Amino acid sequence: MTIAASIDREQAADEAAARRRERRALGVACGAHIVHDGYTDLIWVALPIWQAEFGLSYAAVGLLRMIYNGTMASLQIPAAAIAERIGAGTVLATGTALSGLCYCLAGAGSGFWWLVAALLLGGLGGATQHPIASALVTRAFTGARALTAFGTYNFAGDVGKILLPGAAVALILLMPWRPAYGLLGLIGIVLAIGIFIFTPRLPPEPAAEPAPPAADARAGTPDGQLKFGFRILVALGIADSIVRGAFFVLLPFLLIGKGATVPLAAWGLTLVFIGGAAGKLACGWIARSIGTVATVVVAQTLTAAAMIAILLLPLWPALALLPLLGVALNGVTTVIYGSVPNYAAPERRAHALSVFYTVALGSAALAPPLSGLAGDLIGVPGAVGIVSALTMATIPVAALLGKERG
Repeated sequence: MTIAASIDREQAADEAAARRRERRALGVACGAHIVHDGYTDLIWVALPIWQAEFGLSYAAVGLLRMIYNGTMASLQIPAAAIAERIGAGTVLATGTALSGLCYCLAGAGSGFWWLVAALLLGGLGGATQHPIASALVTRAFTGARALTAFGTYNFAGDVGKILLPGAAVALILLMPWRPAYGLLGLIGIVLAIGIFIFTPRLPPEPAAEPAPPAADARAGTPDGQLKFGFRILVALGIADSIVRGAFFVLLPFLLIGKGATVPLAAWGLTLVFIGGAAGKLACGWIARSIGTVATVVVAQTLTAAAMIAILLLPLWPALALLPLLGVALNGVTTVIYGSVPNYAAPERRAHALSVFYTVALGSAALAPPLSGLAGDLIGVPGAVGIVSALTMATIPVAALLGKERG
C-alpha cells in the first residue's frame, strides 16, 4: 500500500508538472502571438501616413510592407533551426525584443531609409514567432486538446491585430505617429523579458515508429496522401495570404477615396480585425460541424461578395460591413493554418509549420507591392475587383483537399 501510494503521488506530481508546462507554453505562445501579430498589422495603420509624409506611390507603399514581411518570411526556417540548438525561449525573446525595437527606432529617427532599416530589423525579429510559438503549443499538448490549444493560440494573434492597431489609432489622435509608435515598441521589449523567463523547456518530438502506409495512425492515410494534402494546404495558404495582404494595403485608400480621414480609414482596418477575431473562433467551430472544404467555400464566397459590396457602397455602409468581411476573410485562416499539423508526422510538425509559414508569409510579402502597382495602373477599385476574383479562385483548390481527405 505504501509503495502504491508513493507511485500515485509521483504520478499526480508528474501530471501537475505537465499541466504547468502546458499553461506556460500556451501563455508564452499566446503572449508572443498577440504582440507580434499586432506589430505586423501596425504597418497597415501607418501606410497612409507614410505615403503622405514621404510622397510615395501605391507600389512604394506596398514595398514598405514587403520589406517587413519578406524579411520575416525568409527567416522562418532558420529561426526554427536556431531555436532547436540554443532554446526556444532565447530565440523567441530575442525576436520579440527586436520587433519592439523596430518601432522604437522608427519613432526615434527620421527619413525614409531610417524607416526601411527599422522595418528590416522588425522583420528579423518577427521571423521567430510563428515557427517557435506554434511548435511550443503542438509539443505541449496532445490529441484533441492540441487542436483546442492551437485554436486559442491562433485567436490570440487576432486579439493583437485589434489591440495594437487600435491603440495606435487612439494615440495618433493625441500625438504624432513617431512617439505613438515608439511607445508601442516598448511593449515588445518588456514582454521579451517575460518570454525568456517563463518559456518551458520541452523535449523534442520523438521519432515516429515506422508503419505500413495503409495502416498510418492518422485515419489510415498513406504517407504520400499526407504530403499531397500538405501541398494543397500550402496552396490555400498562398492564396489566402495574397488576398489578405493585397486587400489590407488597398482598403485604407479605398475608404479615403470615399471621403474617410486617415484615422477613420485606420479604424476601418480595426473593424476588419475585430470581425477576424470572432471569425477565428466561429470558423473553427463551423469546420468541425460541416468540414474543412465546406467552410472554405462559404468563407471565401462571403469574402468575395463583401469585397464587391464595400467597393460599391458609400463610406458609412461600407464601414458597417467591414466586421462581417473580417469574419470570413480572417476566420478561414483557422481552418487552413490549424490543419497543417494533421498533415505531418509528429516529429516533423515544427518543420512543416516553419515551411508553411515561410511560403504563406512570403506570399503575403509579395502581395502589397503587386496590389499597389495594380492600384497605380488601374486604380484602387479595379485592384480590389481583382482581389475579389482571386478569392473565388481558391474554391477549386479547396475541393482538391476534399478529395484527398475522402
